[in-house]
Amino acid sequence: MARQTNKRGGSGRGRSLAKRAGQAQMGEVRIIGGDWRGRKLPVLNAEGLRPTSDRVRETVFNWLQFEIPGGVFLDAFAGSGALGMEALSRGAAGVTFLELAAENQRQLQANLTQLQTQKADVIHADTLNWLDQPATRTFDGVFLDPPFHQDLMQKTVDLLLANGWLKNEQAWLYIEQEKTLDWPVLPQGWQCTRDKTTAQVRYGLFRFEGE
Repeated sequence: MARQTNKRGGSGRGRSLAKRAGQAQMGEVRIIGGDWRGRKLPVLNAEGLRPTSDRVRETVFNWLQFEIPGGVFLDAFAGSGALGMEALSRGAAGVTFLELAAENQRQLQANLTQLQTQKADVIHADTLNWLDQPATRTFDGVFLDPPFHQDLMQKTVDLLLANGWLKNEQAWLYIEQEKTLDWPVLPQGWQCTRDKTTAQVRYGLFRFEGE
């Protein structure tokens, strides 16, 4: 006797297995502080997608606690959008998210829709290409956490600074990269003012401290 199928085809058991398989491809990210504190949002378990950990985000936003409210920020190589969403939760006036992978961009947009925010702009774009033009907007700070092992950090920093994407000399860069790498070379006057390392990651906050 043939197994009964529904109108969409496939057995009930098959649909159940497929559903569980789909769920297995999802992780989650938790917002640490602010208006959305404790909210958990789904993220894809995609190759190369590496959301900034809770512990690192807590440290970074302690560094930036007085600078996030009212600021406008760029989350480059956004991925899960964990950094930008944390900034929005803590009072940012706006965040632009850049993400190349279409499936990650769609999930990020879905999460922001779920959060019911009107302060986010999600752009499906290659970050280097997007920055390789005269600035069409400027930012108070930029989160830089590119995919590892692709030699992207120095190129990104160079484009940000050369094309005028930072609002003024009070703007900052947050950099997260492989633990084994040296910091990117920045123009004279830029300094790493805070930094830490974990087992795999080196992260720091860079500011212009004057010539």
